[in-house]
Amino acid sequence: MGFELVDVALDRENTGKYLRIYIDRPEGMDLDHCEQYHRAIQPLVEDYDYDFLEVSSPGIDRPLKTDRDYERSLGMEVEVRLFRAMDGRKELEGTLDAYTDKTLTLRSGDEQITLERKACAMVRPLVDMTGVEDVDLTDSDEVADDNEVTDDNEVTDVSEDQVE
Repeated sequence: MGFELVDVALDRENTGKYLRIYIDRPEGMDLDHCEQYHRAIQPLVEDYDYDFLEVSSPGIDRPLKTDRDYERSLGMEVEVRLFRAMDGRKELEGTLDAYTDKTLTLRSGDEQITLERKACAMVRPLVDMTGVEDVDLTDSDEVADDNEVTDDNEVTDVSEDQVE
């Protein structure tokens, strides 16, 4: 189907057992892709013991797990959480400069840090949310009120005469 299987998890929660499947593709995911995969995979997993099946994108801050994830993230800012503190810190941030099957190298300012991958509890892209609080959403309701959404999800102008 052209999707990359990123992760599968069976999680027990108060409301039941959740079989969670995370998929991705280079162009990104949308709800229609998740629904398409859900319909295709559901008959194949019906013999497993779960109450709810969820199919979703892993998100932009998905943890790096495979060599392919690390390759895709070379040169990007990452956040690393360690199992044990190193130099009094359990969390590090820096640019992912290199990786091997056993290590990863971060650059933070002028410092270069090499870590064992097995010492890392989690490595994920650092998402910069700077400025998100400044986004003005006040006009979004006015746009929705002044426009009509068609079946093709296209927004078309609606005149006041058509509203009646």
